[in-house]
Amino acid sequence: MSQSGPVPPGPESLLALQFPSDPQVSPDGARVAYVLTRVEEDDPRKTDPEFPKPRYRSAVWLAGGGEEARPLTRGEGRDTSPRWSPDGTALAFVREGGGEKGQLFLLPLEGGEARRVTRFKNPVQDVQWSPDGRFLSFLTTADDEDKRDERGEARVITRPRYRFNGRDWLPERPARLWRYNVAAERLEEWHAPEVEVTGYAWLPDSSGVLLISSESEMDAAQWRQEVYRLAHSGEREQVSRWNSAVQAVVPHPDGERFVIVGRPEGKGSPEDAHLFLVEPGGEWRRLDEGWDFPVGNIVGGDMHVGAFPALPTWVDADTLLVSSTVGGSCGLFRVGLDGTVTPQDHDPEGVIPAFTARGGGVALIRERADRFPEVELNGQLVTDLNAALPFAPRSPQRVTFTTEEGQEGEGWVLLPDGEARVPAILTIHGGPHTAYGHAFTHEFQLMAARGYAVCYSNPRGSVGYGQAWASAIHGRWGTVDMADLLAFFDRCLETYPQLDAARSAVMGGSYGGYMTNWITGHTDRFAAAITDRSICNLLSFGGTSDIGLRFWDDELGLNFHRSADALRLWDMSPLKYAEAVKTPTLIVHSVLDHRCPVEQAEQWYAALHLHGVPTRFVRFPGEDHELSRSGRPDRRLKRLEEYLGWLDRWLA
Repeated sequence: MSQSGPVPPGPESLLALQFPSDPQVSPDGARVAYVLTRVEEDDPRKTDPEFPKPRYRSAVWLAGGGEEARPLTRGEGRDTSPRWSPDGTALAFVREGGGEKGQLFLLPLEGGEARRVTRFKNPVQDVQWSPDGRFLSFLTTADDEDKRDERGEARVITRPRYRFNGRDWLPERPARLWRYNVAAERLEEWHAPEVEVTGYAWLPDSSGVLLISSESEMDAAQWRQEVYRLAHSGEREQVSRWNSAVQAVVPHPDGERFVIVGRPEGKGSPEDAHLFLVEPGGEWRRLDEGWDFPVGNIVGGDMHVGAFPALPTWVDADTLLVSSTVGGSCGLFRVGLDGTVTPQDHDPEGVIPAFTARGGGVALIRERADRFPEVELNGQLVTDLNAALPFAPRSPQRVTFTTEEGQEGEGWVLLPDGEARVPAILTIHGGPHTAYGHAFTHEFQLMAARGYAVCYSNPRGSVGYGQAWASAIHGRWGTVDMADLLAFFDRCLETYPQLDAARSAVMGGSYGGYMTNWITGHTDRFAAAITDRSICNLLSFGGTSDIGLRFWDDELGLNFHRSADALRLWDMSPLKYAEAVKTPTLIVHSVLDHRCPVEQAEQWYAALHLHGVPTRFVRFPGEDHELSRSGRPDRRLKRLEEYLGWLDRWLA
């Protein structure tokens, strides 16, 4: 790009974006309430040019019913979680700001001010209306306080799980389920579980709820969960015999049966989540038996700030509407009680990361790799955020590769303008059981606009290509996945001669960071590397990660606490091969990342330094595993600046 040409967008372009989330369709299917998040200075009255403080602000918006989209709340802090009353006359929502954590408010839609419902010290979560409209329910730890750290007190730990990504220290007492009698304006604690409730759903007749929880803390740490029926009296009854992870529970309209989204006993994290119909008595069968794709959106993007609901929904007594990941796309499908799966809204080059369905209407968010996420109601656009982008998005080109077994894999390349030789970046997704694809990714668009070809693919281990493809790396990370990644990158170089193999970089986050570390320990073909929230030592990861007690058993059939497995885990650890690394490496990590703890970055940084590898370590305070997707705006900005600075330094 000539110096006299247009100035390419920089990381600060992130600050100009608005992020839609949580589309909630009205009971009659004719309107949608959604959240729109923007970035603005923390206190516009006290700006500091030397130390700007961009922060998220969000408001609840309303559209449909013959009216243009308009804000319902002021959004001076963060207004989120809009939830329609069953008669459509009111919206419950959560407000955070002014030094207070998220509290429940109730807004009459015919006019008037929002009424505050709760005044807890801690936030409320998972707000739901009872189907008859009598109650609002939610989870909260209420006024519990933990001041041990600020008082300098010792913290005594006896439970297997005590820290979790995005939450830091887990509370001594799990969040309780509360209910608010709307007419009587009476608030009361309904259920105090001994083990955390990870989800719940009201029964159709409003007689109670179905809860997802575990029998013990060790069961919870090992992802062994069950479904329980909770009556208004507080009586709780186990109604499943599942003994495995439950992502969601969806009561059938008859109130007797329900659907579990999850994996049955004996199936670990490589297994796709599916739909299972549970009969009274606990017997179950898989509904989507012939459908070899996972339930939900698992295509990664970096524009998802806020909540993205995608709970399977009964459109009638015989049919569920669900989202499912197919290749690099995600669409809506109808699943019948007879097991048939038919597409309702599936664009093979698009992603629907969120939807709700009621009253014959569907509200959703739709995005493409070259189109910003937008809210839709019954097939009509509600927002036009793409038009406000501070740059013109590029469209990726599909590139296929062939495995050594003759299977076809796919990926994409996002090309800069012009025909000149350009540096090329191989970027690797996390998971490993997620996918790249047709989601809008600001980071990729930014790099392509700055003159880098961005190459990204779905090697074996990725989802959306059938269970065999996702399970292919079980017990052998760093083998066929590395072969697929390099085969794809070679194919990109062959297909597009303007890509300069001598000026190439490899980068990734989480599992992608693991693969970046692994690849640079086994080849020096790349001129630079960026490893983000990575793993380098499988042994120490097992004892420090919030999922470490179970994760290696699922992924590798090994675990750090068994002596017979220790050497095999060390053989699969990039740290073992650190002395072979020659690639200049940028290490990025968040201090509160409990999924891939910061000690992993510290070990990798120390090892590379000892071996004389040019290394830069960027640590982010107050952030967790989600920094790149929903972290504080100024920290996301700094991360992108560090990325571009490293690439410019080594690939210029």
